[in-house]
Amino acid sequence: MKTLMALTLLIGRSSAFTTNRALRVVSLSSSSSSSRFHSNFSSSSTTLSMSSSAVKRVLVPIADDSEEIETTCITDTLTRFGAEVVVASVKPGGELVCKMSRGVKIMADISIDDATGQDWDLVALPGGMPGAEHLRDSAPLISILEKQKASGKLYAAICAAPAIVLASKGLIGEGATGYPAAGLLEKMSSPVDDDVVVQGNVVTSKGPGTAIKFAIALGEQLYGAEKAKAIADEMLA
Repeated sequence: MKTLMALTLLIGRSSAFTTNRALRVVSLSSSSSSSRFHSNFSSSSTTLSMSSSAVKRVLVPIADDSEEIETTCITDTLTRFGAEVVVASVKPGGELVCKMSRGVKIMADISIDDATGQDWDLVALPGGMPGAEHLRDSAPLISILEKQKASGKLYAAICAAPAIVLASKGLIGEGATGYPAAGLLEKMSSPVDDDVVVQGNVVTSKGPGTAIKFAIALGEQLYGAEKAKAIADEMLA
């Protein structure tokens, strides 16, 4: 039996948009079983910034049928690191409410058009189908990603997004990872089976079950290995 409930998940503050920024989950239409996540992080991984004091700006684009576990793991975890996380809808007409892949409705902070022209330390794409296709088809988002690549700044994708978005737009090279499904990995060049792959300023991951590991790896790239270990320990990850 479907249960409709309204709830708000407070995940941090963002002075740029509102004083108590929340990832607004508008409705939840089905229950789901919990998953266990385990992660192992090495202090030798590439780190783009070792400063744990500076606030980093993170853009998380979403669409109808984006994957909600991955979206919330990214936003919640990086907020714990101290990042300013901004969720942007790629839906046309500035529509902010997106119905995710399992029926959860999430209200974004801004439209993707409002995200263009701004500077982002990280752009992190959730997966989900056909949500990843909607991200791929967003010209403003692809422009943002191309700017990240050109400037050597961090961008990342999980699940279907590495193949559907990054590979299709020439934004990843050989050796990335993604959701191990027929029709997806074939779009990538020499994909690997690792849970998380860091290649310079590009990070990829496999899917919902690796989402916390992915998010903590992103936090490590932004804030350093010591901070990542502390957050992982707090989250029992």
